[in-house]
Order: sequence, then C-alpha cells, then structure tokens
Amino acid sequence: MRIAYVCADPGIPVFGQKGCSIHVQEVIRAFRHQGATVDLFAVRWGDHPPADLADVKVHPLPPVPKGDTALREQVALASNPDLQIELAVNGPFDLIYERYALWSYSAMKFAQAQGIPGLLEVNAPLIAEQATHRGLVHREQAEQVADLAFNAARGIVAVSAEIKAYLSRWGITDKVRVIPNGVNHHRFVEALSPAIAPDPATFTVGFVGSLKPWHGLSHLVDAFAQLRQQVPQARLLIVGDGPERDALTTDLAQRDLLPWTHLTGAVSPEQIPSLLASMDVAVAPYPADLDFYFSPLKVVEYLAAGLPVVASDIGQLAHLITHGETGWLCPPGDAVALTAALAHLERSPELRQRLGTAGRQYILAHHTWDTVAEQILAMAFGPAAPEHPKSSPRDRRIPLPEGQG
Repeated sequence: MRIAYVCADPGIPVFGQKGCSIHVQEVIRAFRHQGATVDLFAVRWGDHPPADLADVKVHPLPPVPKGDTALREQVALASNPDLQIELAVNGPFDLIYERYALWSYSAMKFAQAQGIPGLLEVNAPLIAEQATHRGLVHREQAEQVADLAFNAARGIVAVSAEIKAYLSRWGITDKVRVIPNGVNHHRFVEALSPAIAPDPATFTVGFVGSLKPWHGLSHLVDAFAQLRQQVPQARLLIVGDGPERDALTTDLAQRDLLPWTHLTGAVSPEQIPSLLASMDVAVAPYPADLDFYFSPLKVVEYLAAGLPVVASDIGQLAHLITHGETGWLCPPGDAVALTAALAHLERSPELRQRLGTAGRQYILAHHTWDTVAEQILAMAFGPAAPEHPKSSPRDRRIPLPEGQG
C-alpha cells in the first residue's frame, strides 16, 4: 500500500517539535506500522527527520515567502498545480491523505479524478483561526478552497466532535468521522525513570505545552499560588516554550513562586515521557472563554504516562476523561476549583494511583496512534463510499491557474 501524506500548511514544520509537527510524524509512523509505504509532500520541513522516519521519501512543495500576508496567500494558492504534478509524477498511490491547509485543494481533487480514496484530516476551523490570530486578506477565496477540498474528499477525519459540528455548517456530515488524536504507546512504557530526581517530600504539579494564550497558564499560576498556602511542599514543573513564556515568568516572579518552579524550555519529544515521570499530577487548565475544538495531545500523553490528570471540563476533554474514574474534571477557568482538586489529590495518594492506572488502561485500549491509523484505513478501504456531488459552481470563482478550475 502506498500512501501520499500531504501537508501544504507553511505554518507546520513537519519534522519540527510543535504539537502539529508531532501529529504529522505520529500519523506517518502509524501508517507505516500498518505496513504502508508513505511519501511525504510538504511545504516546510523544520529539523532533520527523527531516525525512524529518515527513510521516508520526501517531496518539497514550493515555499511560501514570509512577509506580506496577501502575497503569502496568493503564493500558497498558486502552488496547487505544483502539488498535483508532484502527485502525478510520483504515483500511483492507493490513498491520498492530507492535513487540511488553508489554501490547499488540489490533493483531494487529484484523488477524486484518479478514482482513489482521498481523506482530509481537519484539525481546526482554519479560516476563523487565521482571521482571529494571524490575519486573513482573501477570506472569500479561503472559503472557496475549503468548499472545494471538503466536497472533493471521499472522507473527512475530524479530530473532535466540535470540528464535526463546524463541518456541518458547510453541509458536510455523512462522510465525516470523529477520530481523536492518539498516543505513541511505544514511548510510554511503565516504570520510566524520571528526568528530575524524585523527592518524596515534594508534590509536583506538571504542565506540558507550547505556552500559548489559550492554555490557561494564568489560571494555573493562580491555582499554584493558592496551593502553596495549603501545601508548602508543592512544586510546579512547566515543560515547553512559547509566546507566553515571558508573561508567565513575570507572573511567577511577582508572586515569589519562581524558586518553586522549574521551566524546562523547549524539549524534544523523546524527553517528554521521563519528564512526565517526574510529576505527581498533570494539568490541562483551559479557560472558559474558549472555542474549544482541540484534541489535546498533552492530555492523552499524560494519561498514557499513568498520571492522575486534572483538566478543564470542556470540549473533547469532557468525553475523554470520566470524572473520578480516569481523571478529574474542573470548571474551566476556575482557579479555586483547580486548587481544591490539586489539594485533594495531594492528600490522597491512593486516589492518584487509582486514577493514573485507570487513565492509562483506557488510553492504551482506545487512543493509540495505531488505533487511529486502523480507523483511517477502514474509512479509506472499507465499504464503498457513496458518490459525492461534483464540484460546486463556486469552483469557477477562484482565480485558478489555467486548467485547474
């Protein structure tokens, strides 16, 4: 089986260390575990590939220049013919699998024209996300591209129920399947050695992430400050780096919490398991005022590591964690409730052990990347999918290169 994996998003370095980068790498690994040969088509590469992916055949797509937003958008849109040519020249393929990108439609159109499965993985409502956080000039064209890609795909993988609901606004329902993100269970074996020497006298609260504004770090600091008043031996371990690091450090310093906090900075994925083994409890303190469509990798990794997890009762997390059985849920953005949960778990080592064990068993049974790949391949090669309508009249409104309309 030959699979073409396509990532035409210039914001994703496919061999980088961002969460989206790890996601790409893990899906490719999982396909390979299923016996497939994977060719990778991407715009941005990042670091050198991990050793176990060094033999993946790679096909660079035209780079998108930095700078002027309108120009970037038009260059990315104009790259669609190049992608089709690359797929045609390097085929044939049994499956085209693409991570949805704002300006990419030709991979799904190519699969449709070739009569082979084309599956589109949707991780976020990219149009709204781009307009809100980074700026979007040609919004109507982005909507037309989405319409083209969504309709041409034989099936769509939505990483959360919230993404499926988003797709329903486009009239896309029957061919969407919710497949949440998984975990590489090969990395999370039992009895890992902690990266930081354990101290039985301390209680370590841990967080892993790219320190983005929507991660709820201010709520975490509020809760940690309150926890320290009840549990003087509490420590905070923050793994990762990102745009909120300076604000986070300032907040911790102003509260005189830096002496009790360890910030690792950016780390490689290989270091994550042993850092998780250095924690007594792990948190995902997402705020309340959030359009929560995520499928957080951090939480499935927390659970796979056998940690008791305290997470906001929001979005997919409310379905992933059963309160009091496989983890602990708190009202989102509620630092008081988060403090109470952490204090309760500090006083209850037996509960921590029970939650950690049950959470790990659940994740390894239902949410590994191998399971994700099996579900994706069943979508592609299971019972024949129904015929989908041909491209809508909106196809013709995009100023596409000749022959690509």
